[in-house]
Amino acid sequence: MSTGKVWLVGAGPSDAGLFTLKGKEVLSQAEVVVYDALVGHGVLSMVPPEAKLIDVGKRAGNHTMPQEQINQVLLEEAQAGRRVVRLKGGDPFLFGRGGEELELLTEHGIPYEVVPGVTSPISVPAYNGIPVTHRDFTSSLHIITGHKRKGQEYDIDFEALVRTKGTLVFLMGITAMADICAGLIRGGMDPDMPAAVLQKGTTARQKRVVATVGTLKEASDRAGIETPAIIVVGKVCQLADQFWWYEKLPLSGCCVLVTRPRELASRMTKKLRQKGAEVIELPAIRTEAIGENPALEASVKHLEQYQWILFTSQVGVQVFFDKMKEYHADIRKLYGIKIGVIGQGTKKALEDRGLFADCMPEIFDGQALGQAVAAQCAGGEKILIPRAAMGGREILEALQDKEVEITDVPIYETLYETSHLIQERQEFEKGNIDYAVFTSASTVRGFAEATKGMDYSLVNAVCIGKQTKAAADSYGMKTWMAQKATIDSVVEKVEELCRERKEQK
Repeated sequence: MSTGKVWLVGAGPSDAGLFTLKGKEVLSQAEVVVYDALVGHGVLSMVPPEAKLIDVGKRAGNHTMPQEQINQVLLEEAQAGRRVVRLKGGDPFLFGRGGEELELLTEHGIPYEVVPGVTSPISVPAYNGIPVTHRDFTSSLHIITGHKRKGQEYDIDFEALVRTKGTLVFLMGITAMADICAGLIRGGMDPDMPAAVLQKGTTARQKRVVATVGTLKEASDRAGIETPAIIVVGKVCQLADQFWWYEKLPLSGCCVLVTRPRELASRMTKKLRQKGAEVIELPAIRTEAIGENPALEASVKHLEQYQWILFTSQVGVQVFFDKMKEYHADIRKLYGIKIGVIGQGTKKALEDRGLFADCMPEIFDGQALGQAVAAQCAGGEKILIPRAAMGGREILEALQDKEVEITDVPIYETLYETSHLIQERQEFEKGNIDYAVFTSASTVRGFAEATKGMDYSLVNAVCIGKQTKAAADSYGMKTWMAQKATIDSVVEKVEELCRERKEQK
């Protein structure tokens, strides 16, 4: 077996938008992912579902796996011929022990690459309106680990740091904040020097406390600052009140779980992130075309017999046209057939293939589509409905009073998915997720399947359509329904709820 390869990939501070393009590309091809606790949920959701996952923890004071063992895991997985991604929070070479991991690989001739990551000493202050350099205040930046080995004194020359007159950023120093501030004052720093502690930067739980070196510990304790957090010392900290911007975004401080099928989630996610939300993409379901499908094949090869084709989802459109190609059916066979759709997304999926819907009801559900098509039927029409195997009967019931002939063909299956990387039940119980977005009843059921036993009253569910809302209600979730069954309308509802919550604080 040929030797594999290792990539040390920096995942950035947490915000998935700060993950590099190269990092994302490398991760998408990983066969093994060895990841740390500080990797953001948004980046973890990009891990290929088929990849082997190895959690090495690296939480403050509680390492799941010793560093020497991590080094050995990377070596053994690469020697087995696999593509290994060592996924680290921040940057692998900034207090990430990346150099130690490369030593063993180099010794054994294992090929590797390093993909730098956006580092927290720059990005987290930036998200808090603090430029780490500014020519009116400082011309240098110094990054120091605030972590010290148990029972040992700091190996830091505080006097030298004070003399630089630069911005100082301490990582992993929250538990030692009092010692750090005292050391700086002993080194000659003015106790009134501006200082800040920045909690969980670039996430929905971001919090900023700006004080002085002499008062930072007291102010931090009063605000209940939690790890992970960084300490920034320098005159630039006073600019936060002038340059803050993240909190001005309409969905800042809001964490949203998106449960759409994997292939459909990105558009919703993009719109939420543009408005400042932290998004956890956890597809609760996946769709899979039915392989051998004689009923569909017969229908496709004799499309000329139908007067209507009704599509109930984007996936239905995609699978149907993929199957047309597989069965060597020319698109011209659709000539003269009217097409009905549910929803803007399905309508767009059709338009992307050069076709325009003849019927789309204002209410985006099966019953409304069935009623709208029934109103246009004189009787005797043949109607093809290619849809999900677990589709509801509403559309059929709405057409039953008409003397029409319906071919109801399952063309794809809806399968439940569970994330092995993100414990969504635990995140809800901790109050870390503010809203969950559901775009179909099947995504509600898939979510419930993945979180069996949890208290669903903890879930604030924003739903598309009454059927989706009814499914969420059946589990006891607190529900809201978007005004329209569109992605934009769902985002608007989340924005409205987030705004109301901020006003109540």
